[in-house]
Amino acid sequence: MKKFWEVDDLEGYPKALPEGVNDEDDYLIATYYVELPPSWNTPKLAEMLAVEQSTGTWVAVPQETPEVRRKHVAKVTGVYEVPNYEFELPSDIKERRYLVQMAFPVVNFGSQIPHLLTAVAGNISMAGKVKLLDLKFPKAYTEGFQGPKFGIDGIRKILGVPKRPLLNNMIKPCTGYPPKVGAELLYHVAKGGADSIKDDELMGNESFNRIEDRVPLYMEAVDKAEEETGEKTLYSVNVTGPVSSLLENAEMAVELGANSILVNYLTVGLSAMRMLAEDPSIDVPVMAHMDFAGAIYESPWSGVSSHLILGKLPRICGADIIVTPAPYGKARILKERYMEMIQQQVFPLRDIKPSMPMPSGGIATPMVEDVIKDIGYDIMLGSGGAIHSHPMGPEAGTRAFRQAIDAVMDGKSLGDAMEEYEELRVSIDAAIKALEDLKDLM
Repeated sequence: MKKFWEVDDLEGYPKALPEGVNDEDDYLIATYYVELPPSWNTPKLAEMLAVEQSTGTWVAVPQETPEVRRKHVAKVTGVYEVPNYEFELPSDIKERRYLVQMAFPVVNFGSQIPHLLTAVAGNISMAGKVKLLDLKFPKAYTEGFQGPKFGIDGIRKILGVPKRPLLNNMIKPCTGYPPKVGAELLYHVAKGGADSIKDDELMGNESFNRIEDRVPLYMEAVDKAEEETGEKTLYSVNVTGPVSSLLENAEMAVELGANSILVNYLTVGLSAMRMLAEDPSIDVPVMAHMDFAGAIYESPWSGVSSHLILGKLPRICGADIIVTPAPYGKARILKERYMEMIQQQVFPLRDIKPSMPMPSGGIATPMVEDVIKDIGYDIMLGSGGAIHSHPMGPEAGTRAFRQAIDAVMDGKSLGDAMEEYEELRVSIDAAIKALEDLKDLM
């Protein structure tokens, strides 16, 4: 009788030591959290899933030959139980928890996203409590991606702001208004000192506010504000729509003078955003919006981790700015998860430029100090309602944020800055009241 490791073709076996794959650069490593009933044979099940996500299915098929397996089968390189029982299982145990690592041959999908996600989170995503925690990309994979055209340094160069947190405003209300209303709001926010202004993610190429109608008006407002302040402003027009019209929308926006574009990248698809970011005709920064991300990452047991879906993946697909849920305002996210997202956006990733993080989700002036303290000044603060709801108007609301940013950069407390600037004092008082009212609803 053969021992369990004496298989006919070890290279085609769906299991290996981490050091046992032929060449690390030929494999992408996926790490999963798995939770299963105690009676299940998890190591054997992992091997079955490796086959399922690469060469085979639930039953042997004739054309899954040894030659096919040698080149294309995924391999389980680690099954680690946590806690790691060594002698016996507790009698009352109901589920066993594991970290599972699989090595996927890059040749199976190449440097692209759709079949990558099909391989690492395809059918396996319907297997119960299985969550994709991380992907380690080999050079053979990342070298096929351009990544951000501009990134942090490029955006700072465009704006002429070498060292301070940047400020972005989302025009509010989110949707339902004509271009002239939006242009007026944008003008006041730009005049107040916003470095970047974006359409809300809900405002696309709508019948009541077409891209071709609003971009000329909005850019006229940007130019007018720049003449008065001497500061440049990016306007990110939301080009999101059916994939068939996505490039057309973006090219039209750029031809009409838009100096940045916004994409709801998870609803149109990562590859759709990559198409825009890598197209030579779209020579402006790409802002990636986070909407729909919670449907993918929020379950602790399944889906895909937030730092992948809001960090590494949009970055390699060309996002110059990534709108990121932050734990300071209305967004519900653990600070540890938020910090992991920021790290994957900015830490070294071979030749891929870092993306500009944009903490967002109910960001108000009282939070500015904490945001900068936590992740530094290479960020773009995203604020919508806190600016447009300012009792003195959106221009004052924007100015209040700049006052808060400048105070923190100068080493002053917001308390001291409030005594110096009326706009900031009014902003902080209004924000504290609004946040207290919001807590009453929770």
